[in-house]
Amino acid sequence: MPLLDPTPRLAIDPKSVQVHLTAGTGIDIEWKDGHRSHYTFQFLRDACPCALCDDERTKVRRMPGEPPQVAPGALPMFKAAAKPVSVEQVGKYALRFHWNDNHDLGIYSWAYLREVCPCGECSGMQKSEVRRQK
Repeated sequence: MPLLDPTPRLAIDPKSVQVHLTAGTGIDIEWKDGHRSHYTFQFLRDACPCALCDDERTKVRRMPGEPPQVAPGALPMFKAAAKPVSVEQVGKYALRFHWNDNHDLGIYSWAYLREVCPCGECSGMQKSEVRRQK
């Protein structure tokens, strides 16, 4: 008798992953359920799941992937565009980016990447979920 998996993972397992490191355009993931996601590197840096970045976002109620706001009256400083210097696979469940700002603490699991998918369909569902939680 086959055992049923109590945690269906079909939607959060990638079928294919393409990291466009040299072109600097981001990553494309085709999920096993047929959904396709594109993440720019800037979005991924702003969505870093490490505890430090998550705490910073939480304090100002910023969603993952949403860029930080400049404080009123502050002069905007030049900041190089976020670009990974390298990327590595973490086991079979995640990616880790080494960013050009020397940050490398975030482990981007497949589940997290699917959760923060920036496509119109998924971001619409995320916003309605946030409204329900308020």
